Amino acid sequence: MSTAALPDAPRAPLPGSPLGRAAIALYALAGTLATPLIVRHLARRRRRGKEHPERWPERFGRPSLVRPAGPLVWLHGASVGEALSALPLIAWLRARHPRAAVLVTTGTVTSAALLAERLPAGAFHQFVPVDLPGPARRFLDHWRPDAILWLESELWPTLLSRAARRGAPLMLINGRLSAPSHARWRWARPVARSVLASFAVLLGQSAADAARLGDLAGRVVGCVGNLKRAAAPLPHEPAALERLRARAAGRSLWLAASTHPGEEAIVASIHRRLALRHRGLVTVIVPRHPARGAAIRDEIRAASAGSSTVVALRSAGDDLPAGDGVYVADTLGELGLWYRLADLVFVGGSLAPIGGHNPLEAARLGCALLHGPHVANFAELFAALDAAGGAEPVADAAGLADAIDRLLGDAPRRRAIADAGLRYAVAEADVVSRIAAELEPALRTLDAR
Repeated sequence: MSTAALPDAPRAPLPGSPLGRAAIALYALAGTLATPLIVRHLARRRRRGKEHPERWPERFGRPSLVRPAGPLVWLHGASVGEALSALPLIAWLRARHPRAAVLVTTGTVTSAALLAERLPAGAFHQFVPVDLPGPARRFLDHWRPDAILWLESELWPTLLSRAARRGAPLMLINGRLSAPSHARWRWARPVARSVLASFAVLLGQSAADAARLGDLAGRVVGCVGNLKRAAAPLPHEPAALERLRARAAGRSLWLAASTHPGEEAIVASIHRRLALRHRGLVTVIVPRHPARGAAIRDEIRAASAGSSTVVALRSAGDDLPAGDGVYVADTLGELGLWYRLADLVFVGGSLAPIGGHNPLEAARLGCALLHGPHVANFAELFAALDAAGGAEPVADAAGLADAIDRLLGDAPRRRAIADAGLRYAVAEADVVSRIAAELEPALRTLDAR
């Protein structure tokens, strides 16, 4: 049995100040008292399809799998982006510590579906338990992790404090803390400091993130690079790509990727304007949340009434329009297909005040990138790509329309932007080795278990 398999009694006191520990205990008590409300909330989410219909007990710490024998590394990422960015690190873990199984937890149905297809042998997925004492205890009693890797920004006080009491080393990697979140956590600094004191390793994904985490933790936080810069190219089905390329041959096509509410209407308006100048124009929209696909189609159809624009929906079985049209690609896990089809891409979540999405996924597949001003989630990455010539910023919807119009008619310029972005993406690909070097001292004991 793992040495981290002790019951909930601590091997050592929880790190942090007495005030911080007391606040975490009060937080746990409040959660216990609110358990009926939380159960009802998750039941509503389940009815709306936001919790897995069969695996929802995992959210209460009731596993659906048997713990494998031998050492186990628990890796947690909140949702799709974090989970997919972790795949190269999981591959390194399995190669460097082949006896160790890897438990990956996330909180979203979408991420579970994608990981089911992409996790390597020896790694498996469960849903993260809600941050309540009972679910946390059941989860930790069953899985008994020997090391814990925590990605990005989801810091659950009860789950992390109870994990720390089990004695397994905790490591925060690719830590992200926005300026607004930092300001909010400063009001609860003793809690934040106690939670962060549980981590043997703290790594920010950028210098700014490291500085904000360090301010809360009261210690120096390292930064060796952003794990999202090392992800493997998104997968695709070659036969599907061949069919789409044949369908789109000889016509202009551009992609709006990972869009959010409000952005689809802007993209559709740009399409109607540019279709008058670029015959047979195809605009592909991949919404960040595929469940919105039918609503997006209906919205664009209503706004396009009276025009020649065809609006098609991939999940309904529609094909790419044969002429002028908007194609809503609302299926899961096909973004790699669309990045290979389109060489001109607008990165969504950047005209709407969302904070943008990872641009390297498109850059490493040879796309010329455009983005709006709201890129706080990846500010340093977008700034570096812009400086390298691998992306162009636009200020607003009018600027995006002008840039799309200009670049659709200038293939050499599209190619130059794409080549610069690809060079930058390739240069950033060794971040896994730098992160691994920081983690290895805490992971060496896995081989002895």
